[in-house]
Amino acid sequence: MSPDASSALRYVRYDSARENEYVAAMRQLISKDLSEPYSIYVYRYFLYQWGDLCFLAMDDKDEMVGVVVSKLEPHRGGPLRGYIAMLAVREEFRGQGIATKLVRMAIDAMIERDADEVCVIGAGSAEQLLICLTRQIVLETEFTNTAAMKLYERLGFLRSKGLHRYYLNGNSAYRLVLYLKEGVSSIRTAFDPYGPPPDMPHATAGVTQGNGD
Repeated sequence: MSPDASSALRYVRYDSARENEYVAAMRQLISKDLSEPYSIYVYRYFLYQWGDLCFLAMDDKDEMVGVVVSKLEPHRGGPLRGYIAMLAVREEFRGQGIATKLVRMAIDAMIERDADEVCVIGAGSAEQLLICLTRQIVLETEFTNTAAMKLYERLGFLRSKGLHRYYLNGNSAYRLVLYLKEGVSSIRTAFDPYGPPPDMPHATAGVTQGNGD
């Protein structure tokens, strides 16, 4: 990629009128780094309900080179929590600030909808992650995922705690937090008898891919 190629990129919100084209491109882009690629129904789950929280980076040929997929919903009757479920940038376009731009767009869109916090949960390879958003932003990422760690720390995330053997592959993770508003940590939530114990991972949590830019 030429040094000024990133300046030719367009950042757009997901358009359901181009669903077939966009979803196919998303799956191809995101699945490259996943050990267990998502089915098309996972993408539709997010896009049908929160398509306005999905943003794309398109090159001058109108081809997708980056994507962030998010959702926003109440967390156990408490704060309105947003999740950055998937984040990916095509390999030859990494290091150009595209992932950072996409994450900021998603966070801004969630703040506009009065989100209370944002979360990110990492999984899989060194370039895979997931996010939750409310008045604070919380994320988990693998100890070895240094590129993603740098990306989120540049955005203001702080390391909160270590999570031993957080992932199904046995890898441990860091939890990172970005506070958007004061007092979020004191907001009470309803107990979910069917949910995981506190600070334990959801086995079916989504994967977001951070590419270190």
